[in-house]
Amino acid sequence: MKPVPRRRLFARSTWPEAQYVASVLRNETTGGLLMLAAAATALVWANVGTESYEAVLTTTVGPAALHLDLDLATWAADGLLAIFFLVAGLELKRELVVGSLRRPAEAVLPIVAAVCGMIGPIVVYLVVNGVGGGRTDGWAVPTATDIAFALAVLAVIGSRLPSALRAFLLTLAVVDDLLAILLIAIFFTTDVRLWPFAGAAAILVAYGFMQHRRISAWWLYVPMGVVAWALMHESGVHATVVGVAFGLLTRAHREPGEDQAPAERVEHQVRPFSAVLCVPIFALFAAGVTLSSDTLRDMLTEPVALGVMLGLVVGKTIGVFGGTYLTARFTRAELSSDLTWGDVFGLATIGGIGFTVSLLIGELAFRGDPHLEELVKTAVLCGSVLAAVIATVVLGRRNVIYRRLAEEETRDDDHDGIPDVYQVEDPGTRP
Repeated sequence: MKPVPRRRLFARSTWPEAQYVASVLRNETTGGLLMLAAAATALVWANVGTESYEAVLTTTVGPAALHLDLDLATWAADGLLAIFFLVAGLELKRELVVGSLRRPAEAVLPIVAAVCGMIGPIVVYLVVNGVGGGRTDGWAVPTATDIAFALAVLAVIGSRLPSALRAFLLTLAVVDDLLAILLIAIFFTTDVRLWPFAGAAAILVAYGFMQHRRISAWWLYVPMGVVAWALMHESGVHATVVGVAFGLLTRAHREPGEDQAPAERVEHQVRPFSAVLCVPIFALFAAGVTLSSDTLRDMLTEPVALGVMLGLVVGKTIGVFGGTYLTARFTRAELSSDLTWGDVFGLATIGGIGFTVSLLIGELAFRGDPHLEELVKTAVLCGSVLAAVIATVVLGRRNVIYRRLAEEETRDDDHDGIPDVYQVEDPGTRP
C-alpha cells in the first residue's frame, strides 16, 4: 500500500486566508509601533514629570449619576480595551467559523500551544513565589501574548517570518486573548451585582437574536453596546467581557448578496481604530513606571515581580515550544520542509512578549498595593523587552532564509495577481 503522507505543521494556507492574515498583520504592526512609541513616552513622562503624569491619570470625567465618573486610566483600561477585545472576539469568531480553527486537525496546534503557553508561565510564577515566599495573586499576569508588540518587534528587527509562522502567531494570540478574558471574568470578579449583570446579558441575548435574524442596524447595535458596557461595568464584572461577547455573537457566515459577513466587515472597520488609538492610549496610561536602581533591585529580589518576568521569558517560551513539540509527537506530524525547530523556538520566545493584557491583569491583581503594582508593571516591561531581545538573536540568525522564503511566497511570474506558490498543489497544505 502507498504510505499515507504525514501531516505537516506550519504548512502554507490558502491564498484567501493568506490575504486576510496579511491585512490583519499590517494593521497590528502599525498599531504595535504606535504602542511602543506610547509606552516610551509614558516611561519618559513618568520619570521626568511624575506629578503631571499622575495628575492626568487621576483626572476624573464622566457622569456621576450613572456611576461612570472614572479617572482617565480606568477609562483606558475598561473602555478602550473593550474595543480591543471586541476585535479579538470578532477575529476568534471568524477563525472558528470560516478560518483555520474550523478544521479540527489544524485547530489542535494553536489551541494546544496557547493552553501550554498559559500553563507554563503560571507554573514558573508559582514555583518562584513558592520558593521565595511571595504572593500567588499575580499568577495570571504573565499568561498573555501581545500580538501587536510582537509584530512591531519583527518589523523593527526586519525579520520576514514565513506566512505560516505569522498566521500561527496570530491564531495563537487570538486564542490567548480569549483565555485571558476568561481569566479576568472568572478570577477577578469578586462582587457581582445581579440586576446590572442581567441587563447586560439581556442586551447580549437580544443582539445574538438580531444577528440570527440577519438584522443590519448599526444605529441600534452601537447604543446597545454602550449600554451593555455600562451595565457590565456597574455589575462588577470587568467591562471588557462585553467586547468579546459581542464579537463572538456577531455573524461570521456570508449570506448570498453580501460582499462580507458582518464579523469581517465590523472587524475591518474597528481594527484600525483599536490598533492605532485604543491600545496606544492604554499603553500611555499603563506603562508609566518610575525607574530607579531601587525599583530594578526590588524587581529582581521581589518574588512576585521576578515570577512575572521569568514567567514571560521562560514559562511562555517553554509552554509554546513544548505544546508545539508535543502536538507534533503525538499526532505524528512533521515540520514543513523549509522550517526547523529553531524557528519554532524563536516563535515561542516572541510569545513571551506580554504587554497590553499583562499590564491590565497586573492592575487588577494588585490594585490595592501600589508598590507591587508598580513592580509588576516594571517586570512586564522588562520581561517583554528581554523576550524581544532573545527573539531578535534567535530569529535574526535565519533572516537570510526568511527573506528567500518571503520572495518565493510573493513571486508572481504570470502577473495574475496571485503568487505562483499558491497555485501549486502542496500536499502539506491540508491534512
